[in-house]
Amino acid sequence: MASSEPIVHACFESNTGTWQYVVADPAFKAAVIIDPVLDFDPGKNAISTETADGLLALVREKGYTVERLLETHAHADHLTAAKYLQSRLLSSDSKRPQVCIGRRIGEVQDRFAKRYGIPRAECDGAFDGLLDGDDVFQVGQLQAKAIHLPGHTPDHMGYMIGANVFCGDSLFNSDVGSARCDFPGGDAHELYNSVAKLFSLPKHYKIWTGHDYPPGGGARGEPLAYMTVGEQKEQNKHLKAGTAEDAFVSWREGRDAALAEPRLMHQALQFNIRAGKLPAPADGGGGDMLLHVPVKIVG
Repeated sequence: MASSEPIVHACFESNTGTWQYVVADPAFKAAVIIDPVLDFDPGKNAISTETADGLLALVREKGYTVERLLETHAHADHLTAAKYLQSRLLSSDSKRPQVCIGRRIGEVQDRFAKRYGIPRAECDGAFDGLLDGDDVFQVGQLQAKAIHLPGHTPDHMGYMIGANVFCGDSLFNSDVGSARCDFPGGDAHELYNSVAKLFSLPKHYKIWTGHDYPPGGGARGEPLAYMTVGEQKEQNKHLKAGTAEDAFVSWREGRDAALAEPRLMHQALQFNIRAGKLPAPADGGGGDMLLHVPVKIVG
């Protein structure tokens, strides 16, 4: 009898504190990759593929066929490797995995394409699949379900496969807490309700987080990929069970007002609303591909 639970390979990218996941049907070797990272050196403005190539090596070693590349949202802290992986997997498997994200990515694309002067044509059709909450799809013989988890961003999705939810940046491990909600379209009330949705799941379900920033010292100096619903409800320092919505929203908004923007935010958003496709070369004949960084005048 085929297992109803997937194999989960959790792959940590330490420069951005990002968890990437390869999730596979053990019987049919079908797989999805969730939130893959493309390496970016801001000092050199250079992209490299070491981290993504590690995911490809894992897929080849295990004999998986990747059917979808799933983004939980348009990330502001790292560049997505979705398009790079899609091209590499197509060349090796002759099967093109779909790059999928939440349907409200259109709102995010509209906002940031205008901000950064990106031609709308470079965003249109960037993603192969736009998912709504409660959409269901297959990973081999396993059923996967999209869960809309807005709050951090409006397009934010989680993906439930078996007794596992890959929640992106909606909820972090209990000693880190919750995601910021101050990006355009973010909303602390919505995040509270999204976490309540996660907490309504059975206690043994695993919530696989999108990032970890472990406190230094002791065993917890190592990154942790998941906690159970029951553990999060009992221990999450921002949103454990019984936390009042108004109290959380007041604290979250005050905290967010004091946070600096992510160091790769401008590069990441311009790249990620294109699903990881490189920008068109700039006019002028040099062939340079440009990502814009706003300048602030202080004083």
